[in-house]
Amino acid sequence: MTDTYGTDGPSTRCVKAASAQPVPGQPVAPFPITASAYHLSDDETADLDTYGRSSNPTWRQLESALAQLEGATSALIFGSGMAAITSALRALTAPGTTLVVPGDGYYQVRAYATEYLARNGVNVVAASSSEMVDAAGDADVVLAETPANPSLDVVDLHRLGMVCRSRNARLIVDNTAATPLGQQPLSLGADLVVASATKALSGHSDLISGYVAGSHPELLDAIARERLLSGPIPGAFDAWLVLRSLGSAGLRFERQCYNAAALAALLDGHPSVSRVRYPGLPGDPAHPVAAAQMRRFGGLVSADLADAAAARDVVQRSELLVASTSFGGIHTSVDRRARWGDDVDAGFIRISAGIEDTDDLIADVERALHGL
Repeated sequence: MTDTYGTDGPSTRCVKAASAQPVPGQPVAPFPITASAYHLSDDETADLDTYGRSSNPTWRQLESALAQLEGATSALIFGSGMAAITSALRALTAPGTTLVVPGDGYYQVRAYATEYLARNGVNVVAASSSEMVDAAGDADVVLAETPANPSLDVVDLHRLGMVCRSRNARLIVDNTAATPLGQQPLSLGADLVVASATKALSGHSDLISGYVAGSHPELLDAIARERLLSGPIPGAFDAWLVLRSLGSAGLRFERQCYNAAALAALLDGHPSVSRVRYPGLPGDPAHPVAAAQMRRFGGLVSADLADAAAARDVVQRSELLVASTSFGGIHTSVDRRARWGDDVDAGFIRISAGIEDTDDLIADVERALHGL
């Protein structure tokens, strides 16, 4: 694939993005600024911080770092990934708009689109990853998630971007699973990137955050206005925690991807597993597209076990696997997605690879699978 990441490696990019400006006598690490009110200037036209719902210096540091990592000119942070997605959709859709959302992606996005946007006059179309390019032919706004969660299918962003451009449709890409270290949708034709920073970028399962990034000022301005008016903002301390975590995101994501690939290889063909999905597996249906547009294949693996009891048994027999929803943390976690209403079999599990030593993790999972 064409390298759009520049000359620096992933960890170098993360350290640079998360670092404070080198000012003699000032701390090397950025520090949080928690404030709801600021001293006002006598110059009422001055572009200064005035109120904590509209701006914060720590937000700006984090937004600058995220924009650098996504290859964008600017970014906006939110109190959650869903807040980022819903704010972008409210800003870009209107009654009569046709919106395409992922049919095999995060279920709450579909729920929001059908329960709220459709009720307000937006024509909502749910399309799976394999249907997304065709569905975009009739769309005004397309939201693609790739790799999709939890199916881990992959959308051809170059093809989708060309279709959207041909009809002046806006393309938003949810980059949560891949992260900007694994994929850069803006370079592949997306107008905006949305993501949950709750996952691998912060990576410690201890905060909720999201963001929108892009290089179209009019789109970012509209979303910033939506954020100001509706108020889905992050706390300054949570923003600082994300910023602090970004410095190590390259190292953590590298290990997560390595562990995910090792787990996928173990599960692929295992007698207790009927199907494995991981874009990095050469035999995966999504691998050709993923190899063309992704630098790393992510930390998520999905697998089908016999039933719900088998999924529970794997976790109970393991010393390292954690039964937990969400993903991207330092612990390897297992989530049986049918419990949340996803359209999957009862034994379908999504595994989020952590940063444990690979040999230890593989040995532990092998023991847990034995005798299922």
